[in-house]
Amino acid sequence: MLYTYTIFSLKIVSDALRCVFQLVWLGINVFLFVHFYMAFLVDRYYYTRVILGHALSWARAPAACLNFNCMLILLPVCRNLLSFLRGSIQYCSRTAARQLDRNLTFHKLVAYMIALHTAIHIIAHLFNFERFMDSQFMINGSHLPYVLSQIGNNDNRSYLNPIRTNETNPTIVMFTTIAGLTGVVITLALILIITSSMEVIRRSYFEVFWFTHHLFIVFFIGLVAHGIGRIVRGQTVESVKVHDPVECHSKFETWGQNGTDCPEPVFAGNPPMTWKWVVGPMFLYVCERLVRFYRSQQKVVITKVVMHPSKTLELQMKKKGFKMEVGQYVFMQCPSISQLEWHPFTLTSAPEEDHLSVHIRIVGDWTQALYTACGGDKTVVLDAWTLPKVAVDGPFGTASEDVFRYEVVMLVGAGIGVTPFASVLKSVWYKHVQENKNVFTKKIYFYWLCPETQAFEWFADLLQSLERQMNEKDMRDFLSYNIYLTRWKDAEAAHLRVQYEAEDDPITGLKQKTRYGKPNWDNEFSGIATQHPGSKVGVFLCGPTALATALGKQCISHTESGTEFIFNKENF
Repeated sequence: MLYTYTIFSLKIVSDALRCVFQLVWLGINVFLFVHFYMAFLVDRYYYTRVILGHALSWARAPAACLNFNCMLILLPVCRNLLSFLRGSIQYCSRTAARQLDRNLTFHKLVAYMIALHTAIHIIAHLFNFERFMDSQFMINGSHLPYVLSQIGNNDNRSYLNPIRTNETNPTIVMFTTIAGLTGVVITLALILIITSSMEVIRRSYFEVFWFTHHLFIVFFIGLVAHGIGRIVRGQTVESVKVHDPVECHSKFETWGQNGTDCPEPVFAGNPPMTWKWVVGPMFLYVCERLVRFYRSQQKVVITKVVMHPSKTLELQMKKKGFKMEVGQYVFMQCPSISQLEWHPFTLTSAPEEDHLSVHIRIVGDWTQALYTACGGDKTVVLDAWTLPKVAVDGPFGTASEDVFRYEVVMLVGAGIGVTPFASVLKSVWYKHVQENKNVFTKKIYFYWLCPETQAFEWFADLLQSLERQMNEKDMRDFLSYNIYLTRWKDAEAAHLRVQYEAEDDPITGLKQKTRYGKPNWDNEFSGIATQHPGSKVGVFLCGPTALATALGKQCISHTESGTEFIFNKENF
């Protein structure tokens, strides 16, 4: 029990800033919901509630929360803005800068909140439409809802019920009013955006995710236009002064007659407010896209194409004025394949190199088309002028930028997730070759987890080169690498064990032998904590969520020993 409590306490301390940020965000949502729920319980909306009841407040409260969250939803995907903020904030607080690496997580949370409030808003308005219709269909003029619905029938200037006739139905109203039509469009766009963002669709049908996600343009246009019809109406402030609804509601039969102190109430719709919430983020996002467009137009030259085993394509490129840090990523477009699609790829080159490079695993239609365009299916070398034109936008910052801020570093890559660490390992080597005195890092523990032997092939050359060069520089103890084959057959393993005594590993050709199965993370963290007491160890992962959860727990539990493990995860 004490151990569990300690782990929980450490987790709270470790994620304090994230928890505070999320609590503030949730608190604002709760405040807006309660505030606007109560705002429609005042006398000005007394007669509106006579027709609609509390469904009025249940519709308006989530609408306010929708405005707030729609204001936030674009900010986490303004990558240039985040890179600028990350570079500025990390000089003050690395903990605060790390929160920006969770931008996509927050983007998803806001999207879920938008979906929740949209559902509440729609359900409440379905009740509202039904009650507006019922009040128009009343044939007995002695009911207050019916009398309220007839106000403004002559000049149609001051009315409360937006449904002006009983010769209609909810479906017609839904598709003939601005609020109804834009509401349908917004809802359909939101459903398509959220469903296409599911993990299985995003990974298997990226184009579907990419194109449907751009329905956000339709969503925001509909959102801004949604309130133009002013369907939510209430008594004007001037009318409330001369017509107190609490006192006059029972005298509706004599409203406006001579000798009465209750003139006929005057109603007006609320002006649209959504644009005030979203105009700022929309402007920032437009600026973001303009910056991306400008940078994407800069000339990029492919200088080298390397076809690695297991259908992994390496592109080496040059772009004037391009500057990068380790672990950063870029977006790439190939106009001959698609004018609209941009795909993220981690840079595998080091800042010290005179080119930028990416390693692309061929797993989908777009990457297959790029592989073919670069001659991957041909046996002859293509001339440079026949290679496809590409556009590069970036680079954008990630958690791996902070690698050299730690004295001890753990790098954990799963499968193709090893790519950001290629840049890190190359840069480490260049810094030591150049005898850079500003290198704070003294020890790197590198873990690479791969499901099959083919996944090792493209990266083995880099590791062999580093191993040979570090031996020459007498730096054997600087880099400790551990390679794990996580999915293997018993027959294959038995054959490989026969060769285990060989000088070089039979799979990678490295001095360090490949291991089978998954690492015992508890033992690994304990060993590092023992080797480096009192140090801050930066743990960097590029891999699946399940592995992130496991490493996050290990960082928390092993911080007890005096060595502080700080977890960082790549997010794209």
